[in-house]
Amino acid sequence: MNNDTQVELKAVRQQVLANTQVLQNLIPPTVSYTTEGNVLIIGPEDLARLAADKLSDMGKLAILANESITSQDEAHLEKVMSSAEHVESFYNKLIEIKGFLGQFQVKVDAGSDTASETNAVELSMVAIRKAHFDLILDLSQSPCINLEMLPPGYFFVGQDEAKLADAIAQLPDLIGEFDKPRYVKVNSELCAHHRNGIDGCNRCLNFCPADAIQSIDKMIEIDPYLCHGAGSCTNACPTGAISYDLPTPQALHSYLHKLVTRFREQAQTAPVILFHDEANGATLVGEELPGDIIPVALEEITVASMDHWMSALAWGARQILVLNTEATAPTLTQMLQGEHKLANDILDEMGQPQRISIIDESTIGDLTAQLETSSNWPMIVPGEFTATTKRNTLYAAIDHLNEQAASVDTCLSQSNIPYGKVSINSDKCTLCLSCVSTCPTQALTDGGDKPALHFVEQDCVQCGLCESACPEKVISLTPQMNFDKAQRQQRQTLKEEAPFDCIRCGTPFATQSMVQRMLEAVGGHSAFSANTERLKMCSDCRVKDMFEDILQDPEKQLR
Repeated sequence: MNNDTQVELKAVRQQVLANTQVLQNLIPPTVSYTTEGNVLIIGPEDLARLAADKLSDMGKLAILANESITSQDEAHLEKVMSSAEHVESFYNKLIEIKGFLGQFQVKVDAGSDTASETNAVELSMVAIRKAHFDLILDLSQSPCINLEMLPPGYFFVGQDEAKLADAIAQLPDLIGEFDKPRYVKVNSELCAHHRNGIDGCNRCLNFCPADAIQSIDKMIEIDPYLCHGAGSCTNACPTGAISYDLPTPQALHSYLHKLVTRFREQAQTAPVILFHDEANGATLVGEELPGDIIPVALEEITVASMDHWMSALAWGARQILVLNTEATAPTLTQMLQGEHKLANDILDEMGQPQRISIIDESTIGDLTAQLETSSNWPMIVPGEFTATTKRNTLYAAIDHLNEQAASVDTCLSQSNIPYGKVSINSDKCTLCLSCVSTCPTQALTDGGDKPALHFVEQDCVQCGLCESACPEKVISLTPQMNFDKAQRQQRQTLKEEAPFDCIRCGTPFATQSMVQRMLEAVGGHSAFSANTERLKMCSDCRVKDMFEDILQDPEKQLR
């Protein structure tokens, strides 16, 4: 591609980006932090005291000395002794740290009479007479909080002088009240985590690098004060119960659609979408980026999930690039790699090129080879579908991309994916419909007035709730991506049978198989042994028959 063409493409890109905005809430939901600047410094006492001496503008200070001093040099020790003389040091064993900016709870062992017991106390109450610390400066060799994404207000600098200087410069600015976006929201009605006393999906719990997600009283709750907006939970959630709120999934889809459509119209070529994070990735993306690449900044790269990748391709982008940097949390990288592999496996199965690539800091500077390769791939005629729910949008994109390639009707089988089918052993199923009552997406439904069990594969998230709820243990799950659109969207009948009519009033009240199962299971019980025919009656007629029997022979029940 010659220089003149590049200049033209860059001009188009600049115009498209300038005229296209992500639709945001005018008043986005936020959470607030309030701090007085009270700091706990953890680490070797000599380094902690020297650091405390530089924080005279902060509120109350305390030192938790958890490691040996770093030097026995006489001059060094004299300097330490004359530093922060008003700050008290504590030497207790650290038990745990919980919280966030303005609300850190630090428990230490105050010692006890018996060696086997732990006397836990709140260090802030002892050290500064406050219910909590506002900030923590950690100079330990390893962070005292073992998380990939540390809570706001917690500065782990180790013994890196540059990081320490940067933290000391930032700390005075963290006094007062601060607002942060409430990045995600949870719709418990859609959540497949727990229903009717049965545990199901745990995907979001497995991928939060900030430990902001918990199962509380069997419901998924996200602590907005700990949440960094990584987006891994929204990416992992198969039902869309957890959704990003800044931007919303629909807003991001709309933004991508406009970017791709407008660029194609003005440049007469298909663009490449480059997702990057707003912090580290943004510093690597500059004006020298080739003109046919459109950068899309996100809070974290995992905010955009496979439905965004696939829909951008289906709307006419020729390739998706995701810029992953060393600053990305390992959990996010693991998730990204898993989604990347699945997405390209799906493209492979339908006969599309592998249009999705993860790039890093070493390759962002020279994308010539990748762009030359993708420029020779078959062009995608833009799809006309509109983004709706996460799941339906993904399938709409996959179906369109499939139609543009080999139009396969196969099934791609992979373990541990939230797509697939439900099968039953119809000979043993009694149509009790326990599975229907636990299904969070209504992939399983009943037959209304007729005893039946129906299933729609496109709606199944493979959460396993139906399998666990089945008292007969006749349900099995098959994770797969079904490319047969008609079959996937069709309402399949897994089981149906004629109803059993009450032998007394003729009202249908159960299935044939369920009545037979009752006769086999409890027909010999003393309560029914005298008259097993009652098992063939509806509940009303059963009660009537019992009272009629008592009226005819009042003493029968005493014998």
